[in-house]
Amino acid sequence: MAVGYPINVWPKPTTFNWSRPQAIPLSPNFTISALPHRYLTTAVQRYLRQILTEHHRPLVPPPLNLTSAPPLATLTVTVSDVASPLSHGVNESYSLTIPCAGGAAALDAATPWGAMRGLETFSQLVYSNPSRAACGLYISDAPLFAHRGIMLDTSRNYFGIGDLLRLIRAISMNKLNVFHWHITDSHSFPLVVPSEPELGAKGAYSEEMMYTAADVQTVVEYGMEFGVRVIPEIDMPAHTGSWGEAYPDIVTCANKFWWPAESDWTDRLAAEPGTGQLNPLNPKTYEIVKNVVNDVVSMFPDQFYHAGADEITPNCWKIDPLIQAFLSKNGTLSQILETFVNSTLPYIVSLNRTVIYWEDVLLDANVKVSPLFLPRENVILQSWNSGPINVKKIVDSGYRAIVSSSDFYYLDCGHGDFIGNDSEYNLPPGTDQGQGGSWCGPFKTWQTIYNYDITYGLTEEESKLVIGGEAALWSEQADWTVLDARVWPRGAAMGEALWSGNRDEMGNKRFAEATDRLSEWRWRMVTRGIGAEPIQPLWCIKNPGMCNTVHPF
Repeated sequence: MAVGYPINVWPKPTTFNWSRPQAIPLSPNFTISALPHRYLTTAVQRYLRQILTEHHRPLVPPPLNLTSAPPLATLTVTVSDVASPLSHGVNESYSLTIPCAGGAAALDAATPWGAMRGLETFSQLVYSNPSRAACGLYISDAPLFAHRGIMLDTSRNYFGIGDLLRLIRAISMNKLNVFHWHITDSHSFPLVVPSEPELGAKGAYSEEMMYTAADVQTVVEYGMEFGVRVIPEIDMPAHTGSWGEAYPDIVTCANKFWWPAESDWTDRLAAEPGTGQLNPLNPKTYEIVKNVVNDVVSMFPDQFYHAGADEITPNCWKIDPLIQAFLSKNGTLSQILETFVNSTLPYIVSLNRTVIYWEDVLLDANVKVSPLFLPRENVILQSWNSGPINVKKIVDSGYRAIVSSSDFYYLDCGHGDFIGNDSEYNLPPGTDQGQGGSWCGPFKTWQTIYNYDITYGLTEEESKLVIGGEAALWSEQADWTVLDARVWPRGAAMGEALWSGNRDEMGNKRFAEATDRLSEWRWRMVTRGIGAEPIQPLWCIKNPGMCNTVHPF
């Protein structure tokens, strides 16, 4: 394993054999050879440019002797299944051999997408000016979890297309493979839906803050070139206040004050400012929803479609006359949600999609759906509350799980709150400041994220239902100006934990050993144009061991 190697790869490969660390000069005419493929060819050209021009200077110069062999002239890429599509569960394994005798290095991959992971590894083993590569090594690598992603909310604050592309580039660098795009919410509807153009025209913040079908195609295609799947989320039936700008008759409690003065917290109209939920008892709701779903499915080719279904706020439905009439006849809010799910889920499935819902649809204490309406073969549940407890509930119910536990994987936490007149910030000096107004504080450090075992407390059999995890950036207090630093390098910490794990060969957590490696990797990300935040003073990596402690905290 790569403990103490002069050069490291992030995320750490599952097998890294390098018994006599050396380096070999890279030929100025270095080439990468691979059979033509629509997306792999683009990746090969991109990595070749990077390898020849990056001239990366590590923070700690690797003490490697150069071999006397002729320079490394070629990397030969071999793919066994060229036709394999980029989809959930695709084989991302690869092996890489870099000899010290010159000639050719060899990258063997099962699929083009595995080859992309291997090209990233090779690129991280090249450094200096003139360029040289680590040699005499063999890497065999494959991920622990099939689904490894970053979620970004583009409704509460807007992110430009360039920001989304940079995010995808960094996702790929870290061998993550999913961009979960939470496009719409109560605050804005930035997507131009061709069959329902009024939703975007009236629901977006401005004409400049919209995503056209061409924009979406740019993002999806860019994702393919980097081996990153783009999964759309159109949250519904809650979190839909922005739909009410175009269609006020299908949205309950739209544009209301979120927590009326005379009401208790249980009678609020939304979990935060920005009210509105689709009305499942209005037939027109389904005309609009089906048009939206149909267009979104045609824009996003991925097999997964995220349909939201989180945080139904009871009172938002209860103040609607149609719903009041239903409830007066002994109906329940859960039956209303079941009506919605039963009227939309089969339609999405009919379009050849697997549907992801937030866990609330099954686990909410007040408004939830019977498993009878959620066929396990068509539904995946994404967990965000109660850490391992809810993950266990999901898999015990027989569903596949994506883990985004807010206690570990929410990147926005620990940043206070956005309520304008929040009296929590006017406490007398000496008062316990609590979480500083952040509902999910404190801030999730890279170590917290790295050390989280997403299958904690599960049997081996139950663990098989956990398909992976996502770190989530909700954007109440984030936009393009802070995107990189909020996501990276914390997203990289999750990336390694989901790729090769967070333990060494002895089964011990390896966060201490990972620290210097992550500092080096964060610096390389910065030199590649990703504004990842530092995790330590530069002094620490230049003075090995001096920033550790010998006393337990």
